[in-house]
Amino acid sequence: MPSIDLNSDLGEGFGPYRIADDEAILDIVSSANIACGAHAGDPVVMDATVRGALKRGVRVGAHIGYTDREGFGRRAMSLSLKELEYLTITQLGALAAVAAHAGTHLSHANFHGALGNLSFVDRDVARTLINAVKAFDPKLKFVGLPHTEATKAAEDLGVAVVRSFLADRAYTAQGILVSRNQPGSVIKDHQAVAERVTRMLRDGVVDAIDGTVIPMPAESILIHSDTAGAVELATTIKDSVVAAGYTVRPYAD
Repeated sequence: MPSIDLNSDLGEGFGPYRIADDEAILDIVSSANIACGAHAGDPVVMDATVRGALKRGVRVGAHIGYTDREGFGRRAMSLSLKELEYLTITQLGALAAVAAHAGTHLSHANFHGALGNLSFVDRDVARTLINAVKAFDPKLKFVGLPHTEATKAAEDLGVAVVRSFLADRAYTAQGILVSRNQPGSVIKDHQAVAERVTRMLRDGVVDAIDGTVIPMPAESILIHSDTAGAVELATTIKDSVVAAGYTVRPYAD
């Protein structure tokens, strides 16, 4: 039976604040992208999320973003390539230390919000970020969108890629995410999300926002944890995966 990974961005609370029901989502997914204390997260939240994943056999990865709690890492920042390199290294180091303390290790990394969006289209930024991941640990996989500069950089630099499909986000005809500032960028209808998952698994394609049919190869499906009804949507996506004849399993080593 074929399988696919389900990943989710987790650990995005800090102090007494909780963004999502991480425990419930960890019961559904097979890999977790954990905030590293920059756009969200703190050491205690990071530890709790890592340990929750470890208890369930969920793979742990670093979700790296701009240092921007107020904007949840979704605001553009003007940083040099050197600053981006060390932003990546220090966040990986923080989460790796927490994971080691819990008796596990990082398996992958990806990029959050505005930083991720920039890596989709800027070749120099993409190569800087991926080079930093590789320098930190060449065994780490990159969980990223196909058709982006970041994924191209990972392939060029010999970093293993787990291609991820965002079931609840609209794509441009070029395969890039539609800006959250645009109408229709987030797909909120659960039935529509289920149909997109089924089509991607069956045909390997998705309809872009302008109706263009684009290829969408994927080994993982992302579930956003910070949207309203996230747990219900995660359940819908998992049910769609099972109905299509797939099992949910962590991405291959």
